Formats: sequence, C-alpha cells, structure tokens
Amino acid sequence: MNAAATPEPPHAAVARTCAAVLVSAPASGQGKTTVAAALARLHARQGRRVRAFKCGPDFLDPQWLALATGAPVHGLDLWINGEADVRARLHAAAGEADLIVVEGAMGLFDGETSAADLARRLGLPVVAVIDAGAMAGTFGALAHGLQHYQDGLPWAGVLANRVASERHAGMLRGALRDPGHWLGALPRSADFGLPERHLGLVPSAELRDALARLDAAADALAATPLGQRAPAALPQVEFTAPPPAAPLPPLLAGRTIAVARDAAFCFVYEANLDLLRALGARLAFFSPLAGDALPACDALWLPGGYPELHAARLAERTDLRDALQAHAAAGRAIWAECGGMMALFDELVDKAGTAHRLWGLLPGRTVMQARLAGLGPQWLAVEDGTLRGHTFHYSRCETALPAAARSARPGAAPQPDAGEALYGQGPVRASYFHAWFPSEPAAAARLFDGAPLRTSAA
Repeated sequence: MNAAATPEPPHAAVARTCAAVLVSAPASGQGKTTVAAALARLHARQGRRVRAFKCGPDFLDPQWLALATGAPVHGLDLWINGEADVRARLHAAAGEADLIVVEGAMGLFDGETSAADLARRLGLPVVAVIDAGAMAGTFGALAHGLQHYQDGLPWAGVLANRVASERHAGMLRGALRDPGHWLGALPRSADFGLPERHLGLVPSAELRDALARLDAAADALAATPLGQRAPAALPQVEFTAPPPAAPLPPLLAGRTIAVARDAAFCFVYEANLDLLRALGARLAFFSPLAGDALPACDALWLPGGYPELHAARLAERTDLRDALQAHAAAGRAIWAECGGMMALFDELVDKAGTAHRLWGLLPGRTVMQARLAGLGPQWLAVEDGTLRGHTFHYSRCETALPAAARSARPGAAPQPDAGEALYGQGPVRASYFHAWFPSEPAAAARLFDGAPLRTSAA
C-alpha cells in the first residue's frame, strides 16, 4: 500500500554506493541535530552535494537539516513510509549526493521502529553522539553498550558533546575500549546551541542567526577526526533499489490546492507536497500571518504548526475567516491537521489562559496545556484506504462535534475513547492526526475532493 518516490528509469535499479552515516544518541537532548546539521553544513559549504534525512516523524529537525544542505529533507520511518519507500529515497539520494547524513530520533533503540532498526536494515553505520558534560569513564561503558546492545549494528564511532576541556576530552577518549572509534569532541558553546520550545527545536526560519549557528558548529566539527574525513574516508554504503512503484493516477489533475505556510502553519512534509503534485494538483502557498488573501482554489490545506503562538494575529484576520467560511459554504474541501484544526474552531485558549476568537468553521475550542496530550505513530482508516502518520500535541479539544472516526496505534484497532478524532462538517475534515500522504495516495486525494466524509474500518 505504501507508495515509493517517483519511479526512475529502468537503469536506475542498479545499486548505488555513497558515503553515509546515521547520527544517533543514547537519548533525546544529546545534540544529534547539532552534529548531523554541522556535518552536513561542513561538507555542503566545501562544495559537496549532501542529502540529509530524519528518522521518524518530525517537522522541526528537518528544517535545520534543510538549511544545512540546501536541499529538501525527507523522513525515514520503516512503519510510516514502508521499507520500499525508505529504500527508494535513499537510493535516489545516493545517485546525486557525495554524502548522506541520516539523523536518528530519540535514543538509538527507542521507538516501535527505532533508529537502530533502520541502521541494521539499511546498513547505515552509526555515529553515536553522547553528552559527556557530566561523565568521564562511564563514557566508555555507554559507548560500548550502544555498539553491542544489538547484534549486527553497523558502527562508525562515537563523538563526545559538551566537553569541558582538552583534558576532559582525553579522559573520554581513554575510556574507549577501541581508540579507533573516537570521532572527536565538541565543546559546550552558546554559539551553536539550538533553542527549544514545547514541541522541540525552534524552527530555523525564526532565528536570524540560524545559519551562523550552523557555521559555528561546522567550524567546531572541522577540528575533530569526524570533521576532517572526506566522504571517501567515511563509511561507504551500498543502496539497492526496490522494484519500481506503480505509476500514480492523476486523481487531482486540474485542481488547485491552497496551502497555508508560515510560522503558524509550518509543519509540512515535503513528501506530502511532492505527492499532491504527482497526483496532478497545482499548489498555491499563502501566509495568513503576512495578511495574504486565500488564493483562488478548489481545496485548502491548513497544516500543523504554532497557531497558539500567533493566535492574536490570526484572530485579527476576519477577512480570511469570512473567505474560509465562503469557501466551505461553496462545498470546497478543507483538510486541517493539528494546528490547522485549532485555527478552525470557534476559540483557542493559549498557555496564558487568554481566549482568542478564531475562524469558527468548527464548533468548540482548543485549550493549550502543560501536559503532552498526544504522541506517537497512528493510522487512520478512510473509505479509500488507510493513511499512516503520527500525533504530537499539547492542546486538548472541547467540542460537541462527534468523531466520524478515530486513529489508532500500529497493530491496534480503533477505540471510541482513544486515538485522535477525525471531525467532519460539510467539506471540512480536521484532526490532530498528521497524515503522511504517500502512505496511501488515493486516501490522501480524497481529503481534498470536498465530498461528504466517508470512513471505513480497516
């Protein structure tokens, strides 16, 4: 059921070899993104072609990796994408890149399909990043455990992060059983720290010095054994291609889909945009925060993001609220996910407790809270198939609108009081569920056809 990347000519099925590493860590917060982006930036600014990927569902880290490489960054998840899609994307990248950098998710062995699973399945050698700021000899034990916890894990070495001094770095290197696995040390530095907020890293587009931070990190990495290796001296990985995917039918031919895209609606997978175009759609981007009018369109996509941080400005867009209501009254489709859905309810209550009147296409309100309300991979069955994706949000929804369907975790059946609700009102479809469109192209196309909401059990 999973659709791979756009099929290449028959000769492309030949295996391709490329320098590649998977940057992981014992846990979140160790500095994976900093190291992965620094490695990519270091080689990209030397004129090399670098392609980066992110393990698992993530909208924020890919923005930093895209800034580092100057190229789109796609997610790799063995369950959400399917292995054929993962292999197709890496095979395509190997045909155009000098180096492939894959950033892991959470800890190396965390998740239902972990970064370690991906490394073993695809033969990606692991660069382990360990925050060594508060350790010495234990660094060696942790590195040894990461390397040997699972049999058959490809291993490139270990890099110490947030190191206090050269002497400290020497202690850490001396703790390794195999000194050849030492890839260097990075100091703790505000020059290349990446700031965070409640959903993860602050998007790179919000920081004027984002590229300067990556350059500072690349400069520091350049002094390490890892940074001093040319691609030819890095692990070489052979990427085989899966069988070509079936051609996609032009299910959205002749249709224009407006896509909100700015700091309030910034959670967009490039693969989703690629899929809509491959189905024949023309995409028209606009920024509600910048005051853009709704483009002339047949359907609208309101992606996730941070409407709670921009609720006052969104509430001022009464002209856009009127345009959206007219759009829906004309029977034109709206697909709103997570933050996009929040903007469609009558009211949004921000973290400070201030209520903002939003766009009123759905009855009720969403309320920000300190506690995480949803996290993890999910699937959602609709009439034309099953979409895979995930959920990650801190707000709760208070509405009398009944759920037309509910998402469920992998391997579980939908439950009336679990998973994320899919709401439907006229041509409006909305959910906290983030869909990965290539997982089921026909179902993704159905989100934008404006027909009455139809669901089915899977």
